Amino acid sequence: MGTIVAVEYLTVDGVMEQPAWSAPYFNDEVEQFQFENLFGSDALLLGRVTYEGFKSAWPSMTDERGFADRMNSLPKYVATNTLTDGEWNATLLHGDVRAEVADLKEKFDGTLLVNGSGQLFTALHEAGLIDEYRFMIYPVVVGIGKRLFPEGAADRTLQLVKSQITDSGVAILTYQPANEASA
Repeated sequence: MGTIVAVEYLTVDGVMEQPAWSAPYFNDEVEQFQFENLFGSDALLLGRVTYEGFKSAWPSMTDERGFADRMNSLPKYVATNTLTDGEWNATLLHGDVRAEVADLKEKFDGTLLVNGSGQLFTALHEAGLIDEYRFMIYPVVVGIGKRLFPEGAADRTLQLVKSQITDSGVAILTYQPANEASA
């Protein structure tokens, strides 16, 4: 059975949309955190919008550490009701996203990494399919924008299992559902 890990950029007021506000706080610690997330994963699980954004940017990128190569080579599972062709190592998931991902999680042996993908995140959270939440909380309040947890989101108790404060002020908080958290 697979594990679903969601990694999200957030402002202090919970906004996850258009994270250009994160750029001034990027440092070696944030880079290492993202490096470990990607290299600790066996596939990406993305919503259509995030997938299309990644697909338009990553294939042309290179770097000395191999991050771009890893991003480009990983299998991708994309929740969509509009795309018809899976490109860039993508398998398309159509229909009821909760059922599709539950089935994928049951059959997949490894870690599925969710980045961004707000609607997908909400559906997975609602269905109790996320095994680990990794939040990067940036010391910014933007006041408006799409929040990660919309009003009326499913009530879930999470247990903090790891925390780190970077030199740039980003709080990296890792949670697991309370009933699955290790002591």
